[in-house]
Amino acid sequence: MNGKRWKRSKTAVYNMGYHLIWCPKYRRKVLVGEVAERLKELLLRKAGEIGVEVVQMEVIPDHVHLFVKTVPTNSPHFIVQQLKGCTSRVLREEFPFLKSRLPSLWTRSYYCESVGHISEETIRKYIEDQKGK
Repeated sequence: MNGKRWKRSKTAVYNMGYHLIWCPKYRRKVLVGEVAERLKELLLRKAGEIGVEVVQMEVIPDHVHLFVKTVPTNSPHFIVQQLKGCTSRVLREEFPFLKSRLPSLWTRSYYCESVGHISEETIRKYIEDQKGK
């Protein structure tokens, strides 16, 4: 097995990747300049603390895109909850204008899509082909 594509634990071989997107409340364009730079730092730090690898990150003025890889025990909801919670608290403390413009930094919702090396069609065909074996 290719060590770059898969990771291993004592009980599993896995490749868990997620594309995550979320927005500031009211889709306000507040993720600019120092706020955006600090957000990137905080996301990388918190991701490391919870065992998440940030493969790609883009902070746009009114939303955040992340491609992350993680262990199978970290759910997407847990990852988003940790990242949004930590960044909201710190950014609102460090940039008081965020408190006056927004009742909370982030919306409650987010987008998540699992990302894998193998397509859904390939998996369906593989499972179907198992009948004949």
